[in-house]
Amino acid sequence: MLEKVVIANRGEIALRILRACRELGIKTVAVHSTADRNLKHVLLADETVCIGPPNSRDSYLSMPAIISAAEVTDSVAVHPGYGFLSENADFAERVEKSGFKFIGPRPETIRLMGDKVSAIKTMKAAGVPCVPGSDGPLSQDPDELFRIAKGIGYPVEALAAFANDQVYMEKFLEKPRHIEFQVLADHYGNVICLGERDCSMQRRHQKIIEEAPAPGLSAKQRRTMSERVASACAEIGYRSAGTLEFLYQDEEFYFIEMNTRIQVEHPVTELITGIDLVKAQLRLADGERLPWTQDDVQIRGHAIECRINAEDPKTFMPSPGPVKLWHAPGGPGIRVDSHLYTGYNVPPYYDSLVAKVIAHGEDRDTAIARMRNALNEIVVEGIKTNTPLHQEIFQHAAFRAGGTDIHYLERRLGLK
Repeated sequence: MLEKVVIANRGEIALRILRACRELGIKTVAVHSTADRNLKHVLLADETVCIGPPNSRDSYLSMPAIISAAEVTDSVAVHPGYGFLSENADFAERVEKSGFKFIGPRPETIRLMGDKVSAIKTMKAAGVPCVPGSDGPLSQDPDELFRIAKGIGYPVEALAAFANDQVYMEKFLEKPRHIEFQVLADHYGNVICLGERDCSMQRRHQKIIEEAPAPGLSAKQRRTMSERVASACAEIGYRSAGTLEFLYQDEEFYFIEMNTRIQVEHPVTELITGIDLVKAQLRLADGERLPWTQDDVQIRGHAIECRINAEDPKTFMPSPGPVKLWHAPGGPGIRVDSHLYTGYNVPPYYDSLVAKVIAHGEDRDTAIARMRNALNEIVVEGIKTNTPLHQEIFQHAAFRAGGTDIHYLERRLGLK
């Protein structure tokens, strides 16, 4: 087993990684900015290294600082969590060239799936359904553009490719849901799919509520898509945890991107499968084989996650500051992933996510009932949170019925 791991992140995911390491007997190194000296995982880690000032560019995004921290502490691996450098192929490459294990996919895989055009081409070649599109950058010939649009089928939209000046065309889906599939893969070509999550409750492309399994999806659809994504990941030599994201409309799936890291919403998958994704990442990075086959993956019950952000529930303005009182909810089927504690000061420099409340039950109605109880039990004084927004959403008949599209919340809030 890995002897010592650098946790190259902060907040709840850093604490989540630390706890997984502790369970496996792995020593931890918490790197942190000067603003994060009192983060919970920093206080609990075996060793700590300050890597820079509050600005992320000079701390959590500083590759030399993180690699130096691994060197001076004699660590053997780096876990990037999510966000920051987690999907940076150059960082993964530098980590491995420096003699450390990167707890994630190979650099070349991150690079391949990080470019939208190459990712779509790769998935299409592997038999994964994609949004009908131009299959490459557009020319400036009007006749050619009209020909492509007619072939795709109206309505269409023009989109700029990520990180370059290319423009391509895709079919426009008016009321899609956001459904993603979780995979785990080892170094030996073995891949399993752990079912899907519905992440359609969004505001400005930011997920607010996630659940698993996706409401209304049939066992046949789940089985077919699980086989397709697992096969595709095996074809590209994927390793570690990953998520393939799709738009779902009119009973059809359309691949949009792959996240080559652990997801914020991974707990809902853990609760319905009983598989610890972070511990699996650590074991796979150490070269272990997957201990499960696809037949071992069983979906049990339903889980829902609410992202609790330090922000005004009406204006969505960030609300940093001292936490005068934090009381986490509890009860049957309730899990809370949070770095908050009474007396902690939420800094203004980073993402506003401060807690994730996850409810699990034998069915969706039970999970919803338990989440409503949990939301009513949360006590946070000193800062504002979006808990009232979650409480409101759980009163909506459309949400309780399941299957809302990605534009639902913005329409309901009058933002669209």
